[in-house]
Amino acid sequence: MTAEAREAGSPKGLAADGERPLDIALLTYKGNPFCGGQGVYVRHLSRELARLGHRVEVIGSQPYPVLDEGYEGLTLTELPSLDLYRQPDPFRTPQRDEYRDWIDALEVATMWTGGFPEPLTFSLRARRHLRARRGEFDVVHDNQTLGYGLLGDIGAPLVTTIHHPITVDRQLELDAAEGRQRRLSVRRWYAFTRMQKRVARRLPSVLTVSGTSRQEIVDHLGVRDDRIHVVHIGADTDLFAPNPAVPEVPGRIVTTSSADVPLKGLVFLVEALAKVRTEHPAAHLVVVGKRPTQGPVAQAIERYGLEGAVGFVKGISDAELVDLIRSAEVACVPSLYEGFSLPAAEAMATGTPLVATTGGAIPEVAGRDGETCLAVPPGDAGALAAGLTRLLGDPELRARLGAAGRERVLGHFTWARAAEGTVARYREAIGSAAQNPGRSAAPASVAGISSESRATC
Repeated sequence: MTAEAREAGSPKGLAADGERPLDIALLTYKGNPFCGGQGVYVRHLSRELARLGHRVEVIGSQPYPVLDEGYEGLTLTELPSLDLYRQPDPFRTPQRDEYRDWIDALEVATMWTGGFPEPLTFSLRARRHLRARRGEFDVVHDNQTLGYGLLGDIGAPLVTTIHHPITVDRQLELDAAEGRQRRLSVRRWYAFTRMQKRVARRLPSVLTVSGTSRQEIVDHLGVRDDRIHVVHIGADTDLFAPNPAVPEVPGRIVTTSSADVPLKGLVFLVEALAKVRTEHPAAHLVVVGKRPTQGPVAQAIERYGLEGAVGFVKGISDAELVDLIRSAEVACVPSLYEGFSLPAAEAMATGTPLVATTGGAIPEVAGRDGETCLAVPPGDAGALAAGLTRLLGDPELRARLGAAGRERVLGHFTWARAAEGTVARYREAIGSAAQNPGRSAAPASVAGISSESRATC
């Protein structure tokens, strides 16, 4: 049954904006909220869209999205890949009986040549799935897949979220790479960004999460400015909230970081901790992330003798994460760049005072230095150490910044606001498609690529 038939034949309650509920396909090629910010985005946005009265079907690949339960109209459809990067056997070669079609063969071939296939292969599977279900959705919302398969007719108007251009990650990893072989490996892995540039320029409607990301999408991807709309995301302020019953642990600093991703800046925070401990011997760092066994962060921990002062936690529940942040005297975001920074918003929502760099869009979230946070330049361990030392030694400043930080998040960065802004863009895209039925994202052939020849991308 088409969306129009449902509307005409079955009078139902209106959505929160006073208009009819929408049927939304929300795509995510990597959706687990414990594996990165994209999964967090899908989880919280889908819940809030359902709360507004819309029907949301999340369509995702491994690691599969985790959705909040108990919301009518919120469902998950699994669109499986070959899951080539799963633990404990990443970069595996599948058995012969696992291959289902040419897309599977393309996925393996791209991995064998050192590339990252998932954005392309997920987009091709999603295209096939959506076209088979033509008429079931009012709008398709792609969460930064940016694959060739989503160009052209996919059965409904397309809205795409680009959190930030992955070309930024690519450049930072190239800058940190040591040796020709490592740089070649980085270039091969990020070869998919060429596809994402081509696709992005042909998208009719792009959402992003900050003004900084908007400008970088224009500069890095060549998307027209008038096609990009900022819809801020935020924190779950019911969950991430102050709780005086949780005792602060003296000297505790908390951060959320992937140790092996240079743009997260963890190595500078480890170096800063060594400096802080000369004045605050009880200072210690808890990292929400995987403990590195090698690389710059592991080397820095060993070099500064911080094995007992830096701990790592992974796979904790939401409640455990919130209590961990509440228990800290200071939260820190040491990133060289962020397209938004959910960790900053979540820490501020708990009332935990924040030290954050000015990398990327972090200032848009964290606010002004000395008012809602302490702001320091990215990549500057000395400045990080000075900020952390100042906060650890000044409980009145911690209380003031913590309270001001939560008020900032409540006023600007909540998932309810994000959902409302996103629905407005959905309705705009639907209206534009109705007025211009022949206008859509350019077909894949515009990029000079047919479905049979995409293995070269």
